[in-house]
Amino acid sequence: MADLYSKALNSERKALWAECRLKGLAKDTPQRLRIVEIDALLATHKAKQDSKKSS
Repeated sequence: MADLYSKALNSERKALWAECRLKGLAKDTPQRLRIVEIDALLATHKAKQDSKKSS
């Protein structure tokens, strides 16, 4: 089954990253902070998925 949650997060991350690259945004901008937040969400989601598979 497709993991729509991670697909949505990855899509948002790619869009934000493209915007940051295009505009040359600094690390403390809201877009860059959201990318860091998305990375953390993806990591916790992956850990949950891995723990479900191993159980």
